Amino acid sequence: MKIFEFKHLAVAVLSCAVLQFGLVSCSDDPGVENYYTSTSQYAADYLQSNGQFSQYVQILERATGEKGNLRLIQLLGSYGAYTVFAPTNDAINTYLASKGLSSVAELPKEDCDTIALNSIIENAYFTTDVNDGTYPETNMLDQYLTISSQSEEGEGGVPNLVMYVNTDARIIHADDSVSNGVVHTINKVLFTSTEFISDFLEKDPNCTLYNAALKATGVDLLLTDYIDASYSVGSDSIDWTNDALVVPTATESDNVAYPEKRYYKFTMFVCTDQVLKDKYNITTLDDLRLKAHELYDPMYPDDKNITDEKDRRNALNRFISYHILDRYASYYSLTCVDGAQSTLAINWNRRKWDISDWYETMMPYSILKCSFPNGSQAGLYINRRGVQSRADERGVFVRGAKVMPTSEMGVTNTCLNGIYHYIDDIIAYDQNTQQVVLNERLRIDASTLSPDFMTSEARGHYTKSSYENGKYGLYDQTTNHTNRNTCLGFKAGFVKNFKYDNNTHLHVRPRVLSFWSYQGDEVTILGIFDFKVKIPPVPVGTYELRLFTCVEFESRGIIQVYIDDIPQGIPFDMRPGGEVLFGWQSDSKLGDEDAIAAFDKSIHNLGWMKGPKSYYSASSESGGAQGSCFRDLNRTIRKVLGTFVSDGKTDHYVRFQQKLKSTTNAMNFDFLEICPSSVYNNEYYAEDRW
Repeated sequence: MKIFEFKHLAVAVLSCAVLQFGLVSCSDDPGVENYYTSTSQYAADYLQSNGQFSQYVQILERATGEKGNLRLIQLLGSYGAYTVFAPTNDAINTYLASKGLSSVAELPKEDCDTIALNSIIENAYFTTDVNDGTYPETNMLDQYLTISSQSEEGEGGVPNLVMYVNTDARIIHADDSVSNGVVHTINKVLFTSTEFISDFLEKDPNCTLYNAALKATGVDLLLTDYIDASYSVGSDSIDWTNDALVVPTATESDNVAYPEKRYYKFTMFVCTDQVLKDKYNITTLDDLRLKAHELYDPMYPDDKNITDEKDRRNALNRFISYHILDRYASYYSLTCVDGAQSTLAINWNRRKWDISDWYETMMPYSILKCSFPNGSQAGLYINRRGVQSRADERGVFVRGAKVMPTSEMGVTNTCLNGIYHYIDDIIAYDQNTQQVVLNERLRIDASTLSPDFMTSEARGHYTKSSYENGKYGLYDQTTNHTNRNTCLGFKAGFVKNFKYDNNTHLHVRPRVLSFWSYQGDEVTILGIFDFKVKIPPVPVGTYELRLFTCVEFESRGIIQVYIDDIPQGIPFDMRPGGEVLFGWQSDSKLGDEDAIAAFDKSIHNLGWMKGPKSYYSASSESGGAQGSCFRDLNRTIRKVLGTFVSDGKTDHYVRFQQKLKSTTNAMNFDFLEICPSSVYNNEYYAEDRW
C-alpha cells in the first residue's frame, strides 16, 4: 500500500470533494447551518441505536469520573455540544485481548473512566473545524487531541483520504451530525499520553540532540509540574449557569466561571536532528554546546566560563531554556490568527502589520516574538521582523524560524503537561534577537501576560453563543445566562505574574469581533482593586510603558499607576473620552501630514496617544472592512504610563490602584506597549502610527 501524506490538513479536508472515499466519508457533513439541527437524535441515542457501539456504550455507563458523579450516557443524551470519538466493538475487543480480558465487565472502573473521558470533547468539532491538527479544546481528561490526514492508494490507484486521531486511531467514519454535536467512528481505543513533556520528547527519534541537552542541563526537571494541589474553586461556579456570578461591564453582562483545576503546562520549540545537521553540521551534543557558546558568549561575556550546565547562566542551559515557554500554546494560539481562514485576522491591516505576540521564555530574563505574516510567506514564525515578505518601515527584515503546523509533523506532539513544535531553525536570545528583532515597539496583549490565561484556554475563548452567531458570537445583554458573555475568572494568588488580593476581581473576556478590544478580548478588573503585573523582560535599554484601553464609559474607574512602586503622575480617570482627556481630534479634521504629526507629538508630550492604526473593530463577522480603525475612535486610546530602565536581569512591575470607592467600576486592561527609546525618541524616524 502506498501512502501519500497531506502536508496541510485544511487542504486535505477540503479535498473531500474531489477524492473517492472508501474509509472516511465527508459526504455526511450537513454544513455549518445544520450541525445542530440535522437530526432529532442526541449522541447517546445515536450510539445506543447502533449495534457496533454496544461495548462502548457499556464503558460509558460504567465510567463515573474521579468524583463518582458522572453519568456520561445522560450527558450525551441532553442539550449541549459534544465531539465523540466512538470506538467500534472490534476496536474494543482488540483492546480487551491485549489486556487478557474477554469482556467489558472485566475492565476496572478506572480503565472505563480513562477510555470514556479520552473520547469526548465538550464542544462540537467537525473535521473541517480543525486547522493545524490540534483540537482547540481539551477532552474530558483535560488533554488535547491531534488529528492528521493521509491519502492511501485505493482500488485502481484512486486515493482515499484517511484521518487519524493521536496518530494511530483511524477515523473510519467522520462527521455524523447529531442534535448535540458530532460523532466520529474510530478503529482503535483512543488514549492520550500520561508522560511529562521531557520524557515524551525522548521518544521522538527525530529530536535526540534537544533531548540530550534537556537532560544534560537539568532543565527537564523544571518541566515536571502538572497540577496545583493548593488550588480550590471553593464556592464559586465552574460553569456559566450561576446567575450570582453575572458581572455588569460597560454595555453588557459577563457571566463568570472559574477553572475547576489549575494546570501547569509547557510548550517547546525543537529543531530536529536533521535540521541541525543540514544547517549547522551539528551532529553531537558537543557540537550543540559549541553552538550555544557561539550564540551566548558575546551577549553574556561574564558567564562564558561557567561549565556547570545546570547553572541557569551556562550557555547550553540558556540555549535549551530559550526554546521553552511556561504555558500551553498550540500552533494557532501563539498569535490570534486562529485558523487557516481566521475571521479575527480580517480586523488587521496586514499589508502594514504582521500579527504578533511576545512571550517570556524559561531562559531567565528573556522574551521571544511570535508572528503570523500574510502573503507569500504566510505561517507562524519566531523572532521575525518585517511586514509580509519585506522589510518594515525602518528597513529591517529578519526571516526568523518557521514553526511547522502539527498536521505536518507526522507525530503526536501533545502529552500530559505540554506540547512541542518542530521549527526549521535555531532560536536564540542572541545579539541579533536583542538588538535587531526586539529593537521595536512590543505590543503585549493582556491575555498573554500570565501563562494561566493561556493554559486554562481563557485566551481565545469564544462566547457561549458562538455556534448560533458564528465563531465570534456578538455579546448579548439578555438575562438568559446561556446568551451572556462567558468568561473565565481567576482567583487571587493563582495567577502567575499578577499580584492582587480578594478585593480585586479579575476575569478574561471572550473574543468578540465587534467590541473595541485589541485582538477581540481583554482582561477586566473590577472592585476596589489594587494589582501588580510583572512587565515582560526586555533587552537592556530605556523603555516607555503605555496602556491601551477603551474609555468613555461611566462604569470605568479612576486609577493611580505605579512603576516599580513609584507613582506615575496623577490618577487617570477612564470615564471621559479622548476629546476631554487630551483634546482628541481625527486625522481627517487635522488635515495634512504635518498637522497630524504635530498633533501626535503634542499629545505624546502630555502622556497620550491615539489608538493603533493597524486594527479595526468589525461591525459584523464580515470583518474589519466595515468596522472602525482604532486610531479613528475617540474612546480607543493609549496612556503613557511612564518609563523604566532595563538592565536585562531585573524584574519590573506596573501597579494599578482603583481610587473610586466602588465595587462595580472596572478597568479595561487590553494591552501593554513597551517601546524602546530608539523608537519613541528617534531623531531620524518618527514612530509609526500602526
